[in-house]
Amino acid sequence: MLVGATAVALLAAASAPQAQGAAQEGVLDARALGLIINDADPLSVEIGRYYRARRAIPAANVVHVNLSNGPSLTPEEFARAKRVIDAHTPALVQAYALAWTEPYRVGCMSVTSAVAYGFDVRSCASGCQRTPTSPYFNSDSRQPYRDFHLRPSMLLAARDFAHGKALIDRGIAADHTFPHGTAYLLDTSDRARDVRATTFAYLRLFADARLRVQILRSDVLRNRSDVLFYFTGLADVADLDTVHFLPGAIADHLTSFGGELVGSPQMSSLEWLEAGATASYGTVVEPCAFEEKFPEVPIVIRRYLAGETLIEAYWKSVAEPSQGVFIGEPLARPFAPHGSAAHLARAAGNGAP
Repeated sequence: MLVGATAVALLAAASAPQAQGAAQEGVLDARALGLIINDADPLSVEIGRYYRARRAIPAANVVHVNLSNGPSLTPEEFARAKRVIDAHTPALVQAYALAWTEPYRVGCMSVTSAVAYGFDVRSCASGCQRTPTSPYFNSDSRQPYRDFHLRPSMLLAARDFAHGKALIDRGIAADHTFPHGTAYLLDTSDRARDVRATTFAYLRLFADARLRVQILRSDVLRNRSDVLFYFTGLADVADLDTVHFLPGAIADHLTSFGGELVGSPQMSSLEWLEAGATASYGTVVEPCAFEEKFPEVPIVIRRYLAGETLIEAYWKSVAEPSQGVFIGEPLARPFAPHGSAAHLARAAGNGAP
């Protein structure tokens, strides 16, 4: 069953106007995105250089750090890097792209949450305990650093430059395309990992002509060419090579260690990107089956359709993100019109170009 707070959040999301997110002040674009490059990792340097050029990230928004190789940083190592990041990030930056795959963990936290908030021992939830709730969860804020003093972060994760380039290119190709795709929501036989299935029906409250929704009682999706969203609950997902993801697609599987991007005992969330998705999510330590630690499907879909960037919609869908790592191309905006919200408002008001 849904806990009370989650049910209230989903009902609020369902009843809100579809365009609400796009109408808020400010737009999270390249001018408001920081790019962090690990100079100790040649692949990070190469992907970071490519991303900066393709997305026209301002030079002032690029921060260089030196991180040790491997899946995890100690809190002390991270604290040194965080001081560099904070000192070199302009105040106007509202979110970060992290140009690496490893490290994906800081002690008991994901690296994307540690960069967003700073390392916090309250997130060390051993023994199946809750973690702090994000003030950004399901918020209408378009400027999270200004409003909450946090910068949501996402890894430009890839095993090699070819995969990193393809990911970046997919995100850019998605912009302003208003794709007609399908959300595939799988209600699986894995009862321990299928806890989000109870929320799928909420999508019926605000589905529209832009998105087909298919709720399937199945462990496998095969031979589909129109995948825009794919959410399931399994330790491993089969037959990803038979489905085609549209540019900007979001996909994840609820399981314990999907966020262990390299060497996971379960399917790595990185496999979604390698199959053609533009973003995914997974937890880096055992989260237990708390829905609040995973993306709320109706929220991420509703906000993405409203024109928010991928990083905004995805981050806002997780109530307790401390243990989860976000991976993908953060600025993809398939459902946003060309031009900023402010420019469009001026044009509508006075006919100005």
